[in-house]
Amino acid sequence: MSSIIEAENLPSQPAETPLVIVREYDEERDTVLVAELERRCEMGQRGKLTLVTDHMGDPICRLRNFSTHVMLVAEYGNRKEIVGTIRGCIKTVTIGQKSSSGSPIYVKLAYILGLRVSSKHRRLGIGTKLVQQLEEWCRQNGADYAYMATDGGNQPSLNLFILKCNYVKFRNPKVLVQPVHLHYKPLGSDITIISVSPQLSESIYRRIFSNSEFFPEDIDCLLYNKLNLGTFMALTKNSLRNWTPKTGDLPTSFAILSIWNTKEVYKLQLKGVSGLTYAACLGSRVIDALMPWLKFPSVPNILGNFGFYFLYGLHMEGKDGSNLMKSLCAFSHNIARDDKDCRVLVAEVGQVDPVGEAIPHWRKFSWDQDIWCIKNLRAAQGEDNRNSQEYWIKSQISSSVIFVDPRDN
Repeated sequence: MSSIIEAENLPSQPAETPLVIVREYDEERDTVLVAELERRCEMGQRGKLTLVTDHMGDPICRLRNFSTHVMLVAEYGNRKEIVGTIRGCIKTVTIGQKSSSGSPIYVKLAYILGLRVSSKHRRLGIGTKLVQQLEEWCRQNGADYAYMATDGGNQPSLNLFILKCNYVKFRNPKVLVQPVHLHYKPLGSDITIISVSPQLSESIYRRIFSNSEFFPEDIDCLLYNKLNLGTFMALTKNSLRNWTPKTGDLPTSFAILSIWNTKEVYKLQLKGVSGLTYAACLGSRVIDALMPWLKFPSVPNILGNFGFYFLYGLHMEGKDGSNLMKSLCAFSHNIARDDKDCRVLVAEVGQVDPVGEAIPHWRKFSWDQDIWCIKNLRAAQGEDNRNSQEYWIKSQISSSVIFVDPRDN
């Protein structure tokens, strides 16, 4: 899911002001000022779920799950007013191709997020300077590539990254959102859901996602993280009887996913809801309260800030795979239903990933306009980085599967 990215509108003024200084974020003195800047910069598309300020006012909360990360701030003028921010982190991921030995090819990838520039200080080159300084930090820390995610309608952001900073459009995943209702969803009578240990989950994920893009080498850090609520597998009862995990073989038909408790990091908000939509959502809850036996799929209260669970590592195989994935999503819904602060389930998958067809979602709250843009940092400096597979950036989609890291969201 894209991070809202604010940038200066093009065309920019010809010269950068010498009064702009970019430095690293200082937690002791900058927290309140950065939080206020981000509150002023919050924006979103009408009728679309939008990220809001980081949970508990911690501007780098989203970065703490990465071992290598940084946040930069831009100061302006003699008063050293903070007028811009940007964050970045580095991880090692697959590129969807294998070496001659059959091993997945990994590269060091930087993720750029949370670019904000005060509305009063745009068109001064501040956004460009923040991106350039962050890119330099990424190169110094060994990153081969950098990528960012934004909404396809955020033209100022696309202009900044593509026209000024030489990024290229790379992938276009879709975000699927399912509201959490008041009622438990039934599971198939012939389906069993089992909890998979982190150790076994790691083994399974490394196997099934070895040909995917963006699969993190440190998958164990996700599976053992306190925000991970568990990994679950759905099987038919017959498959369960015939499957022995110790053999290393996978069941002939199964579905698997993990649940990330994103509400502990930040919240969502539905921006720009019309009066008619508001009335319809409220009416659905009234009907549900008056006639609970109907088990009407009412819309939870998603007009204020609310939490959500992120489903990741979604994969299915076999002739029963689609039904198993639907049951697994229903199981995830029931877990979320027991958490009063969780209002929706969110998943992000590649446009042509077959698993997307099996994930329950509401079209009104889902979208497929996110754009991931990428840049070869080494090539931009004239360096030879064939060892990091620079052809990746020029390739067609090498895999239908994009592994979306919950730490990025």
